[in-house]
Amino acid sequence: MSQEIDILSRITTDFAALRDAEKKVAELIFADIDFVTEASIGEIAQRAGVSDASVTRFARAIGCTNVRDLKTRLTRALAAGRRFIQEATPEDSSSVVYDIATQTLALNRDLLAQADIAGAVEQLDQARQILVFGAGGGSSMLSQELQFRLVRLGYAISAYPQALLPRMVASTLEPEDVVVVLSATGYTPEMVESAQIAKQYGAKVIAITAMNSPLAATSDIVLPVTSRETDFIFHPSASRYAMLAVIDVLALELAMRHRERSRTKLRRLKLSLDDHRGGDNRQPLGD
Repeated sequence: MSQEIDILSRITTDFAALRDAEKKVAELIFADIDFVTEASIGEIAQRAGVSDASVTRFARAIGCTNVRDLKTRLTRALAAGRRFIQEATPEDSSSVVYDIATQTLALNRDLLAQADIAGAVEQLDQARQILVFGAGGGSSMLSQELQFRLVRLGYAISAYPQALLPRMVASTLEPEDVVVVLSATGYTPEMVESAQIAKQYGAKVIAITAMNSPLAATSDIVLPVTSRETDFIFHPSASRYAMLAVIDVLALELAMRHRERSRTKLRRLKLSLDDHRGGDNRQPLGD
């Protein structure tokens, strides 16, 4: 699948090579992109202080067929979100990281309280094997995090933080298997389709995802997450905090479901790590 280059990046890259009149059109776009997407060639030319021909030459110089094509691509750039074009109000300091994390966890605590945690724990505990699917930065990392949390409790679990492999693995599953699919949006095609394939073969699907999403509609149990993404795009997505909290809740519930077994395995793990790295007995079970 081919994808057109971001037109604003193209204008920035080619700016130095443009003629003086064409540079004025480029500067107008960055100053008032909304006006350019709606105005006629004549109106753009008048506002930029150039001729109609210069507007047309500018469009062709940056790889567009004509001015109409230029306006279409600018409209697509706007569709990605105005916050990715215009500067948002700057946050005061790095303390915003802690503020957003706190707000996200509080918001999702109430949401998760209404979810079927008990049902999810039951399915995971009874599974022949647990498979975790995730694609993209946060979901890929957190699929492995769930694997790390449960493998130490003695569960047969494997993480597949890729795009194509989950689809392949899903086609091999049996009704005794459980799949946990992570997706902050619930719209990633690879995750939705992998969940659908797993269900076709009788496997249970638990989704840690947004409510009312295609992935949620496909799953047997939904453990919902949400986040309030702000216009301050430089802060990493807060949905990671919500998904990690769900993972920790599942791990805690499964550990307490078999306290003696969990205590024995965690002790053995701690002894193995202490023997390897040394240190006091309050070091975490990992690093």
